[in-house]
Amino acid sequence: MLADHVQIEQVLLNLLRNALEAIATADSQQRLIVVEAHYNSRRAVEISVTDSGPGISTDVANRLFEPFVTTKPEGMGMGLSICRSIVASHGGKLRMLRRVGPGATFVFDLPTDGHEPSRHAG
Repeated sequence: MLADHVQIEQVLLNLLRNALEAIATADSQQRLIVVEAHYNSRRAVEISVTDSGPGISTDVANRLFEPFVTTKPEGMGMGLSICRSIVASHGGKLRMLRRVGPGATFVFDLPTDGHEPSRHAG
């Protein structure tokens, strides 16, 4: 996979920061963030960030990637829009998955050269 590691790091940091802020406002004692990565059949590495926060309302979810749309009192609403542009510039797509119950899952994929990464024992 060819990618600008600094830009992809910024995407991950933004998604993780959003998840941290979401679980800080959760009305639950279980506060989790799960980050997963795997090679999928579409010749891409898929990376997801899932949190156990309060989730995102449907009306906001439909506009979440638009500039200046935010769920935070002091947010600018640019983070997800910029992240989506970065992922798109790498040939991938950033999206939010609908979940049953609380929390949010954001997923992005990055195309590979078509070869599945080798698995090393260790």
